[in-house]
Amino acid sequence: MWIVKIALDRPYTFIVLALLILIVSSVIVLNTPTDIFPNIGIPVVAVSWTYTGMNPEELEGRLTTVYEKVLTTLVDNIQHIESTTYNGLTMVKIFLQPNASLDTANAQVTAASQMLLRQLPPGTQPPLIIDYSASTVPIL
Repeated sequence: MWIVKIALDRPYTFIVLALLILIVSSVIVLNTPTDIFPNIGIPVVAVSWTYTGMNPEELEGRLTTVYEKVLTTLVDNIQHIESTTYNGLTMVKIFLQPNASLDTANAQVTAASQMLLRQLPPGTQPPLIIDYSASTVPIL
């Protein structure tokens, strides 16, 4: 109850205190950095192969497994590879070491894909190669 007595005896002090809190809080909010998520330096190269008319099991045996073996021998600084095979579509994600060069890895993946394209069944479309970093992926 003592704070109420002081507020009633000295109302201007509390008005000035409230204005001071309002001004200081607005300055602090404006100076707070807006990037609340840290920079994640995991470079990723995603490769999408299309071959229509082939079921996932057959596409995995003819394309996905062969492509993963080629990647492990020709691309440097691979941390791990994830692949998903759908009906007529193969998605391969190549996760690189944190300090790996994304441009070099993209060139190596492109060279491996072009070399393998000649050995694949006729009608296989050239792959779509996309490189990105884990910090550039939108967060929902």
